[in-house]
Amino acid sequence: MDDENKTKEDTEQDVKEKDINIVSISDLPSDGAKWYVVHTYSGHENKVAITLKQRASSLGFLDRVFKVLIPTQKKIVVSEGKKREVAEHILPGYVVILMKLSDEVWHLVRSTRGVTGFVGIGTSPTPLPESEVRTLMKFMRMEAPKFEARYSVGDGVKIIDGPWKDFMGKVDEVNEEQGRVKVLVSVFERETPMELEFGQVTAL
Repeated sequence: MDDENKTKEDTEQDVKEKDINIVSISDLPSDGAKWYVVHTYSGHENKVAITLKQRASSLGFLDRVFKVLIPTQKKIVVSEGKKREVAEHILPGYVVILMKLSDEVWHLVRSTRGVTGFVGIGTSPTPLPESEVRTLMKFMRMEAPKFEARYSVGDGVKIIDGPWKDFMGKVDEVNEEQGRVKVLVSVFERETPMELEFGQVTAL
């Protein structure tokens, strides 16, 4: 029964990890491993994870380095009237690594290209509490993607979809949570507010 429960827990964990940006380095048992926060050059988070995976494999560290968590969250970016989903870094310049820390592992990680150091007290890396790791993963798995508009209040826009297509207007409000924008459109020489989705307008 214990083996069945463990298998179920492992399966549930695998399903959860499919929803977040995590690089699996080793499938070996990670009992005793802890999560550590590592500082990287901003924009190099994914490269660090891939390079560390390659080095851990070639240098024989698969029994000590297991996973790299890259804190990202799905966001819908609307540009030129088109929506696209991107993985936005919520902690730029940081990755979280599951490993069994030792001097050798410290040097492996620290010498990986793009890594600038560990987060900790003094010169000693401090493991991240499991509760904080779970909270971070939960935040990364939030189902409703956040929107990011490429317009600001006062910007001129053109409506490209719907009954008011081809009308010009001015942005009056931006609601990033709902992915909507209020546009003031001149109709019969009067400014009329219209609620539109981000994908229905494009910047002039």
